[in-house]
Amino acid sequence: MIKVLLAEDHNVVRNGIKSILEKDTGLEVVAEATNGKQALELLEKGFKADIILADVNMPEMNGMEMTTLVKQQFPKVKVIILTMLDHEKYIVQAFKNGASGYILKNITSDELVFCIKHVCNNDDRYICSELSLRMLDKLIHKPEVVVPNEKSEIELSKREVEILALIAEGYTNLEIADKLFTSKRTVEGHRQNLIDKTQSRNTAALIRYAILSGIIS
Repeated sequence: MIKVLLAEDHNVVRNGIKSILEKDTGLEVVAEATNGKQALELLEKGFKADIILADVNMPEMNGMEMTTLVKQQFPKVKVIILTMLDHEKYIVQAFKNGASGYILKNITSDELVFCIKHVCNNDDRYICSELSLRMLDKLIHKPEVVVPNEKSEIELSKREVEILALIAEGYTNLEIADKLFTSKRTVEGHRQNLIDKTQSRNTAALIRYAILSGIIS
């Protein structure tokens, strides 16, 4: 029997969640709280819970703060965040604070029960399917960033490295020519050769390549 502590400040929502959980013979709601502070006090009083199902936005102490304190004081108790907040920053923060699950309030009752059992029985983390698919889609459509491989760096001459460093510092072709006692045309030729060698689109991309490759810092 998995013992659940509900932390939710809206009575109607809390009662609805309790009704769903009590229909499953493997779950038992052992206590209810209207904020994170109450949830902690219940644990301190001796209420035994395997899982705390908590909202984020609650008075006195929110779900994020509560999660941090629960993991510090009652490390064996697992926290699942049940919320309407679907922004990535909240998801990341919840897991950083020690949460074992992050689910939205619009999930099905089946997924809610599955999440609780999965987290408790497998000692694993869980994120609801809607958020998982959304984050997967974001990764799929994210532009690919090619980072140069150090082992396949393009060989540059000492003079090219000197010019590249000066370009990165913002010097113009004429200023670089004066510093290196050469002609402006020669510097222009080196700049173009560097762009061609590194297959960079422009000077900004060239500098980015040089930094990622460790040619300049």
